[in-house]
Amino acid sequence: MFRDRRHAGALLGERVRSLALSDPVVLGLPRGGVVVAAEVARALGAPLDVLVVRKLGAPGNPELGIGAIAEDGITVLNDALIARLRVSPAEIEAVAEREQRELVRRTAAYRRGGQPLSLAGRSVVVVDDGLATGFTARAAVAAARARGAAMVVLAVPVAAPETVAEFSSLVDEVVCVEVPEFLFAVGAAYADFSQTGDDEVERLLAAAAPAGTAEEREVMVDGGGLGLPGTLSVPAGAAGVVVFAHGSGSSRHSPRNRAVASSLQETGLATLLFDLLTPGEDADRSAVFDIPLLGARLAAATRWLRGTEAVGGLPVGYFGASTGAAAALWAAAGGEEIRAVVSRGGRPDLAAPRLGQVRAPTLLIVGGADPVVLSLNREAQAAMTAECRLEVVPGATHLFEEPGALERVSRLARDWFLRWLPPAGV
Repeated sequence: MFRDRRHAGALLGERVRSLALSDPVVLGLPRGGVVVAAEVARALGAPLDVLVVRKLGAPGNPELGIGAIAEDGITVLNDALIARLRVSPAEIEAVAEREQRELVRRTAAYRRGGQPLSLAGRSVVVVDDGLATGFTARAAVAAARARGAAMVVLAVPVAAPETVAEFSSLVDEVVCVEVPEFLFAVGAAYADFSQTGDDEVERLLAAAAPAGTAEEREVMVDGGGLGLPGTLSVPAGAAGVVVFAHGSGSSRHSPRNRAVASSLQETGLATLLFDLLTPGEDADRSAVFDIPLLGARLAAATRWLRGTEAVGGLPVGYFGASTGAAAALWAAAGGEEIRAVVSRGGRPDLAAPRLGQVRAPTLLIVGGADPVVLSLNREAQAAMTAECRLEVVPGATHLFEEPGALERVSRLARDWFLRWLPPAGV
C-alpha cells in the first residue's frame, strides 16, 4: 500500500526512469494524477505539464463513466455500456457540454494563459494516480498522439490487470507498480487518498516550471518612425531571440505563431511578436503584399530590438509565416546580421529579387497537402545560395491545423534555431 500520492509517484518514477526515454515530457491528469506526475518528472529530470481530461458520467449515475473528453476536442466513448444503459445521443451531448465547460475552466486555471508544452517527436509519459476502467486515460493518450508524440508511456501506481492488458495495445509502454488481482477502487491502494485541490495542482505546476520561464512584456516597437505594438518574451539566460513576421490577415496575436513562440521559449530563446501593419494598413491589400515595406519594418524592428537592454546583445533569427516569410527573407538580405530564418507555409517567392543575397541558413517548412506553396518553395530553394533546407510535413495543409502538424513545425523550428543561434560571442 502507498502512503500517499507522493510516495506512489516516487516509486513509479524509479520504474519509468529505467526505460531511459529520449526527450521525455510528463503529463499529469488532474487533479490527483498531477501529484504523482510531479514525482515522476522529478525522477526523470523532465518538464511537467497537465493534460486536462473529464469523465462523462452516466445520466442519473455520474460516478459510472460512459466515456471521457480531453483537450483539443478529443472524445472517447464506451459504446457497449452506452448501448446497455440506452443512453441517447442527446443525453451524451448534454453531459459532454457540461464537462467541456469544466474542462475549459480547469485548463485556464492551470495554464494561466500559457501554452501547453510541445509534444512533437517527444517521449510522452501520461500519469494518473490509478487506472480502473481507463477511459480518461484513453482520452489522454489520444490527445498526446494528436499533438505529435513519438512515443506514449502510460504510467500509474496501481491498475486493474484487465485494464493493463487493454492498454498494452494502445501505448508503447505501460508502467505500473502494483497490479492487484482484484481492484475494487483505486483509493484502496493508498493509506491517504484525500482529494487534491486546484490550488495544489497550480502550485505543483508553478514549482515545476523551468527556470527559463519567459518574462512577458508588452512593448512599442519602432518600425521605422512608426510605433508598432508587440509582445517581447524573455526567458532567464536566453541564448538568442527570434523575431516573428506574421502573414496576411494576421497579427501578433496569431495563435499558431504564439504556439511556436511558446515552444521556443521553453528551450531558452526569447521571442518578439509584433504587428507589421497598422489597423488601417491591414485592410489595404496592397500593403499586405508590399514585401519591401514589410521587410523594411522588420529590419527597423530588429535595429530597435538590438538597442534594448533585455536582448540587445543576443543573436537574432527570423520566423516568418505566409507573406511574413517573404518579409523575413527580404530583411535578412538587407544587411542586418541575421543568424537563421525559418519559414512556415511561407511565400519566399515574393522575395525573389533578394533570395540570392540571403546569407542566413534558412529552413522552409511546408505542408505536404499544400501543393501550390510547396512548388513555390522548391523554386525558392533552388534560387538561394545560402544553406537552405526544405521540410515537408506529411498530410498538413497551409495552416497546419491537422493533429500534430503545428507541433512538428515547432520542433523543426526549435532545432533549427538551436543549431544556428549560438550564444553571443561564440
